[in-house]
Amino acid sequence: MAKFKPDGKKEVPAISTGSMPDIIFMLIFFFMVTTSMREVTLRVKMILPQATEVQKLEKKSLVSFIYIGPPTQAKYGTESRLQLDDQYAEVSDVIQFIEKERQARNEADRPLLTTSLKVHEEVRMGLVTDVKQELRKCGAFRITYSARKGETAGK
Repeated sequence: MAKFKPDGKKEVPAISTGSMPDIIFMLIFFFMVTTSMREVTLRVKMILPQATEVQKLEKKSLVSFIYIGPPTQAKYGTESRLQLDDQYAEVSDVIQFIEKERQARNEADRPLLTTSLKVHEEVRMGLVTDVKQELRKCGAFRITYSARKGETAGK
């Protein structure tokens, strides 16, 4: 039979830190893959109108966004403004914006470039129509409107 020592002086084994770099790199990789970076800082308020028939865009990488809405800061007034990338712009700047977006894309993807209008629900259609006229002038005929899914009319 085995004898047990009543001596309570046992050393605690050292913790192995050999796998710690692997764990750290796995966590870093996980956060890099799952985190999405904000592309544009909104300078206009965005409450999208409701729509009953909403369709998701397939290739979001081929979409250029134009934001229209009231400014978020009171010092810019209350009149609806146009935002291209991170800056306020005029309607006449739309053509230059679209050309810049086309140049940034691969030549094969240029015909597939879609312009999405994200318009605040209270913006008057006059400004939206002016933007659409500028888009027609530069040949950007693929236009979508961003909306949030609303209640169906039949319910």
